[in-house]
Formats: sequence, structure tokens, C-alpha cells
Amino acid sequence: MPVARDITASYRGPGRVMRRLLGDGPREDRALAFLMGACLLTFASQLPPLSRQAHLDPAIELNALLAGALFGWLFIAPLFLYALAALSHLIARLFGGQGSWYGARLALFWSFLASTPILLLNGLVRGFIGAGPAQWLVGLIWLGVFLWFWLTNLAVAERAA
Repeated sequence: MPVARDITASYRGPGRVMRRLLGDGPREDRALAFLMGACLLTFASQLPPLSRQAHLDPAIELNALLAGALFGWLFIAPLFLYALAALSHLIARLFGGQGSWYGARLALFWSFLASTPILLLNGLVRGFIGAGPAQWLVGLIWLGVFLWFWLTNLAVAERAA
């Protein structure tokens, strides 16, 4: 199924999508593509607020802001997310999880990618409206959706032996 359909299906039932993705067998290339796609979209969500910041303060160079965000999201964040997936798998093992390292990675990476539409909205709100109640509300919605996806997907992945 195409990624866009899987993302919309995740909002109706993240567990079903995760079971199907796990049923395709361990595909590390797919997990890495999900992670890099999510990081690239997160970088894209930073463009409006960074542009706003550079516009409001002429002393700040937009290119420097973009370079820092690009480096952070495409080189540093993936390393952090791999470590977070490993930690989540170890914690799940403490509570009786029977899944694999790959399942824990896929659960986190897919949850991050599936929640990026709300993250993109958050970037637009920060870029056009600025920090305030609207940005906080969209940010909280993203956090809630991401945690819902991640915990549901991790539970599915840790049940699979």
C-alpha cells in the first residue's frame, strides 16, 4: 500500500497498519526510508518559522538557520531516534515484550512519519501566526497523536515474536 494511504489508515487504526508492515518481514531499508522521510518532512516544517525568525531579526542569516536545521534533522536526529528505539525495546523487554529490535525501530519510525502531517501544520502555524496558544494547541495535538501511534505500534511490535 502506498505510504500516503498507510498514513491516513494510521489515523483510523495504527495497530492494523503496524501489523501489516511487520507482516512484510524485516525490511531495514523501509524502516530507514520512513525515518529519513520523517526527518526531511520535519525539516520542511521548520522552514516557515525559521524564515519568520530571519525576517523579524535582520541580524540573523536565514542560510545559517537552514543549514543548522538541515544538519540537525538529517544527521543528528536519526542517531537519536535509533537510540530511542533501542531504549524503548529494552524497556518493553522489562515488561515482558517479545518483539525484535527491528519491530521497535519500525514502531518509532513509522509513528514519527505518520504524525508528520500535524507537525507540518505546526510549522505553518509557527511561521504565519507565531508562538502562542494556537501553536501550543497544534503542538499538543501532534504530541498526543505521536504518542498514541508510538505506544500502539510498540505494543503490536512487542507482541509479535
